[in-house]
Formats: sequence, structure tokens, C-alpha cells
Amino acid sequence: MNQKMQWLRNQLLSLNLQGMIVTNPVNIRYLTNIQAEGILLVTRKENIFITDGRYIEDVHNTLTLFDEIVVYDVRGLTKDDYENFFMFCENVGFEEDYVTYSKYKEYIRKYKINNLVETENMIEKQRMIKDEEEIGYIRKACQITDECFEYISNYIKPGMTEKQIAKEINEYFYKNSDGLAFETIVASGENSSKPHAIPTDRQIQKDDVILIDMGCRVNGYCSDMSRTILFGQVPQYVKQIYDLVLKNQEQVLKEVKENSNTKLIAKMVDNDFRLNNYDLIHALGHGVGLDIHEDPVLSFNSEHILKENMIVTDEPGIYIAGQFGVRIEDTIRITKDGCEVLTNSPK
Repeated sequence: MNQKMQWLRNQLLSLNLQGMIVTNPVNIRYLTNIQAEGILLVTRKENIFITDGRYIEDVHNTLTLFDEIVVYDVRGLTKDDYENFFMFCENVGFEEDYVTYSKYKEYIRKYKINNLVETENMIEKQRMIKDEEEIGYIRKACQITDECFEYISNYIKPGMTEKQIAKEINEYFYKNSDGLAFETIVASGENSSKPHAIPTDRQIQKDDVILIDMGCRVNGYCSDMSRTILFGQVPQYVKQIYDLVLKNQEQVLKEVKENSNTKLIAKMVDNDFRLNNYDLIHALGHGVGLDIHEDPVLSFNSEHILKENMIVTDEPGIYIAGQFGVRIEDTIRITKDGCEVLTNSPK
């Protein structure tokens, strides 16, 4: 049996759960590498994946004998089959953050389950710590992101639109990776004051501030990087804010390590911003993996303890409404004594 499925079975045993229904497709992919639509059942005797005829071939091509997963075509299952899957299972876990109340009732009825038990995001918590294979995929995605930034830095010219630049970034990623980790942000001038700006037809002008946030996927795993380009003459008031953001972004890189408290680190940045009459209006960072936003969150509104081989972002930003914004972001790997910066484009 693969190690991740074995880990899950051990967890269920420790929680007195005789089975589990896994419905979040990201968690299914994490556990099995299956990307098809379907549902994963962990029963007393078997691991079962239920899908439909459109995906049967793909699923069989993905799995090996080592995975020990039985695949069922939903069209061939009867009412009795569903009721037999969790026979003699007193407690069955489910993903409470992913299952609606109507689905919850349907599962009880369909599978004849005595007691459906919340599993408190145990798979998502396990996903926070990356293994060497996962780190390799993210490291490769970050390398491609750096290469894309070098390319796009030489591509941008005055008169180009935000949409044109974003399209070039996207095409680079589709050519050199599995595609986008999220919708590319290219925001210039006053548009850069919006942290999640959507590229527009605004043309790049002389002395513009250009904020670029981009990332790609390798085997499903994401990269995430932001750079703020100061295009042409840099006004002193822009330079002061850029330097303040950069100072804090680099200070975080010095502070993070195993057992660091995310709340305290985020508070450190927020305090320095406030001393200069600015606010940290979004989280300082977030986990990165199969999802572009995963736990842990680096924020003064939540608290996590960093562990070795967590992959997180470090992305302080300051935004002056209607004028400009500055954000600098790296994807990093937490180590015992510090961090490994995985995105290495110039700042």
C-alpha cells in the first residue's frame, strides 16, 4: 500500500474510525494521485475509488498494484453495494469542511452509516509537511517561475497593456509547465494599489510601478512569486515604500525556521508598517502545495507553529489607494535552522 494511504489508515485507527469518505479532489489526488472525478472510500478491508465510465481508463493507468485501490464504475453499483461498503463500521469519518449538510444526510442514507464523524481537516494538516518528491515538484515550478520573470522583464516595453504582458506570462507557463497556479496579476500605476487586480487594457507608461504576481504548476504543485518593477525614474515617495516592504520581506526570511510562531512574525511586520503609518492589510503569507493557498497561514489573526519542510510564502505589501502598490513575495521551504528561498528572481 502506498505510504500516504497507510498513514491515513493509521490515523483512522488511532481515532477509533473504521472507515472514511474522502470527497475533496485535492485530498484524493494527494493520497492516490488520481485526478478523475469520483469519491474515495476507506473501508475495513479495502480502499475503493468510485467513478464513472468516462474516467475508468485514466484511473487504471494512474494506479499500480502497489496502490491497492479497487475501482468501481458507479453505473454498476446497486443499493446493496453501497450499504455493504461500511458494514460493521460503527464510526466513519468525513470531511466536514467539504461536505454540505444535504450530502451529509445522503451519505448516512446511502451507506447506512451509524455515525459520521468529523475528521477536523487531518488530511489538510498532513499536507502541510511536504516530502522530498513534493518539494522537488515545487522547486521545479519555482525555477520555471524565475525563468519566466527573467524573460518577461526583458519583454515589457512602454505602450504594452497589462493584458498583453499577462498573456505572455501565461503562454510561457503553458509552454514550460503544467499551466497556471492561479490567474496571473499584472497591475500598473494606480491599478497596482489593488492587491488582487485583474489585468486591464491600461498601457505601461514611463515611470510606472508594475506589480506582477505569478506562478505555475509542476505535477499539480504550485509556485507563487510577486515582484514590483519600478519602470524608469523612481519617485522618492515610491522608493521609500518599496524599501520598507523589501526590508520587512527580507527580515522575515531571517526570522522563519522550525518552531517559529507565524502570528508573532506577522505581528513584527505589521508593527513596523504601523510605525511608518501603513497597514499590513492581508496575510503575510500562506502555505503552498497542490492548492495555491493552504495552511499554514502567516497572519496576526491566526497562529501556527512552522515545521521543517513546510512550504510557505513571504509576501508583505503596502497599497496606497488610487496611486500605487508594492508587494514582494517569495516561496520558501522551512528548515530546522532557517529557510530555503525557492524563488530567486532579483528584487
